[in-house]
Amino acid sequence: INAEYMGKCNSTRASIRELCQELAKGESVADQPVEVVVTPPAIYADFTRSVLRPDFAVGLQNCWVGKGGAFTGEISAEMIADAGMQWVVLGHSERRHLSQLKESDETIAVKCEYALAQGLSIIPCIGELLEEREAGKTNEVNQRQLAAIAAKVKDWSKVVVAYEPVWAIGTGKVATPEQAQEVHKAIRDWLASNVSPAVAQTTRILYGGSVNAKNCEELARQPDVDGFLVGGASLKPEFLQIVSAYKCKL
Repeated sequence: INAEYMGKCNSTRASIRELCQELAKGESVADQPVEVVVTPPAIYADFTRSVLRPDFAVGLQNCWVGKGGAFTGEISAEMIADAGMQWVVLGHSERRHLSQLKESDETIAVKCEYALAQGLSIIPCIGELLEEREAGKTNEVNQRQLAAIAAKVKDWSKVVVAYEPVWAIGTGKVATPEQAQEVHKAIRDWLASNVSPAVAQTTRILYGGSVNAKNCEELARQPDVDGFLVGGASLKPEFLQIVSAYKCKL
């Protein structure tokens, strides 16, 4: 089970310190069946590690497609590993769909392949736009995005898939538990048919889309929802309640 904090392009040193002080009040998860990964803006990653409780890991929100070099402004997977971070989120919907970025399925897949080769664990994101859902193309979109990643990934032991319906991110709209379960099961079924049954069984699939303290437990009770990719609620103390939702699986 995996809870994930997405800082997006938010935060200051002061707000990070304050939030980490609040998060420190929660019970330890060091010996529990849950992983918590905090992904602040890259410039604050080292600072976050210095003030964050030790049982929470730190990762980054993105990385470059390959080895570092003359790529001004980019951060390579080697740099992330050298900084002591173990995780990176790749292909977040904002990187796929913001007009200034428009990362393709292939670009995201190459990033996944390279990050894994550098020993990082990855959280690739997939998910459909509102118009794609309304056109009945949810599974088609997810499978297309997954297929690009699967073509580049050989070892799935360090892959955690995040399903984020784009229409539910930051909008206050949330897929119902039944909708989330339906899509998560379809993702697991696709992995079973196109990668292997073993990978389908062991790969964690996170739900991301306006998850908060009020809806997390009902979502967590769904058999194929293994955790959350948390956005806005991760910037509030209620994130601890979302982390505790893993207990619904025990």
